Amino acid sequence: MNGPRTELLALTTAKTVANTALRWIGPFLPTLERAFGTNVGTLTTILAVSEMGGLSTLVTGRVLDRGHRRRIFLAGSAAVAVSSVIALGGSVRWFALATVVLLLGVTNLTVAGLAWVSARVPYEGRGRAIGIFELSWALALCIGGPIIAVLIDSFGWRGPFVGLAVAATATTIGVLVLVPADEVTPPPLRPTGGVRVSGRTADRRSGLPRSAWPPLLASALTAAAGLAVFVISGAWLSDQFGVSTAGLGLVVTGFGLLELVASGSSAAFSDRLGKRRSVAGGIVVLAVGLVVTASAGTSLLVAVIGLTVFLTGFEFAFVTSLSLVSEAAPAARGRALGVGNSIGTITRAGGVFLSGQLYESVGFGGSLALSAVVAVVAFAMVLLSRTG
Repeated sequence: MNGPRTELLALTTAKTVANTALRWIGPFLPTLERAFGTNVGTLTTILAVSEMGGLSTLVTGRVLDRGHRRRIFLAGSAAVAVSSVIALGGSVRWFALATVVLLLGVTNLTVAGLAWVSARVPYEGRGRAIGIFELSWALALCIGGPIIAVLIDSFGWRGPFVGLAVAATATTIGVLVLVPADEVTPPPLRPTGGVRVSGRTADRRSGLPRSAWPPLLASALTAAAGLAVFVISGAWLSDQFGVSTAGLGLVVTGFGLLELVASGSSAAFSDRLGKRRSVAGGIVVLAVGLVVTASAGTSLLVAVIGLTVFLTGFEFAFVTSLSLVSEAAPAARGRALGVGNSIGTITRAGGVFLSGQLYESVGFGGSLALSAVVAVVAFAMVLLSRTG
């Protein structure tokens, strides 16, 4: 009989592989540019369009509320493995299809994992559990990043896709064996206009209380502010400073280690400091990182310092914001997580697309400015949040 810790470890390991499959693309865009004979604008457009796969959580969120958390997680993890196989086709079209499947898998397994945590851990201590689960985001860089760099140097651009296909298959089997199936519950009654959900007025169309929207928007916009810079960071370091593939691997590892510290800090301190206060503080750190990065000029050291401060703040703020989202609508957590992820899908896609186009037209400064504007709006949404 496996305990909750073993189950959380299995879910976190599978999510680490899934996040590696997603996150390595941004820092190693120069490698994929050469492999597919294309440019940064095209690849970031593909990533942005593929983000729309996250809208599927509008449907799967309701399924999660019926108790199918493990089933959705397994389907998402399997999709990650399939996407890596598709990408081996070796063209922009195959890469585009693979990215769509990848985003479908990553977003659904993430929401399913968060629903699993929310169903088992009281809100007072949920920041720690979600922080542990979201360590996978940082581990994808500090462990997955250098492995990806070695695979590229040893086997070319196909190396990472083969390795990730094998790893995702193994972790999917691990979850199947170690995590028991959920008890299936009947679907919740659909609220109508004028009803009350957990003492709060519900929105007629979504069934979510109106007070749920600020934390949902805060989390989605924080994600967009982070990805707008991260997705283009590898191309900028390569174009501006001539950083090689091996160098990018080292930089990515450093980013991952700092994000690991940020995720661990969220797990350790967000429950005690207060989740809303923690998210706001993380966004402030993110903004400081933007300022430092913008002042880098020709200094690679300042650029790396700025990006690490930026990503540390982003990681801490975003991971903690997921706790706010998990309690935005206690009577319909799966639905709230699904709607929140769908909003995040739109904001992330917009951030990635606009950042790529701004980088091509006006340079990295445009991407930094975009992130700053989005971060300000996210901060305002945090101040309006009253979750928990």
